[in-house]
Amino acid sequence: MTTFTALTTMTGQDTADALAEALEALVPEPTGIGVFEVEDGSGLWEVGAYFTENPDQAGLAVLAAMHGVKDFTVSEIPDQDWVAKVQRELPPVPAGRFFVYGAHDADKVPADSIPLLIEAAMAFGTGHHGTTLGCLKAVDALAVAGVPMTKVADIGCGTAVLAMAAAHVTDAPIVASDIDPVAVDVAVANVAANGLADRVDCVVAAGFDAPALKERGLYDLVFANILKGPLIAIANDMSQAMQPGGHAILSGILNEQADDVVAHYARYGFNELARDSIVDWTTLTLVKSAS
Repeated sequence: MTTFTALTTMTGQDTADALAEALEALVPEPTGIGVFEVEDGSGLWEVGAYFTENPDQAGLAVLAAMHGVKDFTVSEIPDQDWVAKVQRELPPVPAGRFFVYGAHDADKVPADSIPLLIEAAMAFGTGHHGTTLGCLKAVDALAVAGVPMTKVADIGCGTAVLAMAAAHVTDAPIVASDIDPVAVDVAVANVAANGLADRVDCVVAAGFDAPALKERGLYDLVFANILKGPLIAIANDMSQAMQPGGHAILSGILNEQADDVVAHYARYGFNELARDSIVDWTTLTLVKSAS
């Protein structure tokens, strides 16, 4: 069955909520409506509607005009190709030297930036969430400081944006893993679109439990942009998988959870090097002690 999406962005939750409510009266009716904050500190909100038949695009245009927002981007998503088809026209995101953008913004890439092309399909990691943005800024800071990165893993990779960022600042072999096969499909597509297929291996795995991760030896840089619970659960495995002096960039952590995560990782030999809070989310950079 073909699905259709209609997506737009705006400033302010009140406008987003009002538009979402108005969408409920559209004919044909949407099967689902979502509202979420683009958590990069920009103040933007996204409203998305999902349909099982072609939506009334004229009606969508009227609603957008009535609420003073950008026109909806309507996409058709055949079942067999939905990963490649779902696109959000989100604005590009600068993060340190990195510039995360969709194909529709290819003409906006600054000449002095490190470009990361991401088509925002059904996987987490577009740079618009405070967690992804924090991780990009953290790895850029490590690279600028000259921190060695000889083996890199991106655990819970989503779109593989973090793995690709690492590929631009180091020659290290990189493995990107996710428990969700759909996310790995998205990661493979993004890695290929960025010309990094020979640099980043994408695999389905839970935590560090996969031959593709274990056979590479000890890592000196690991990303884990997941959530507090999974981060707590993999702390021991991460310690076993990392070299002394290696760095872990952790996110998916609410601001009020950060101290608990730091304290838990301290039990496994990690010390806090830096933290960055963006809106509601904290990114931690930890270093594994030598003993």
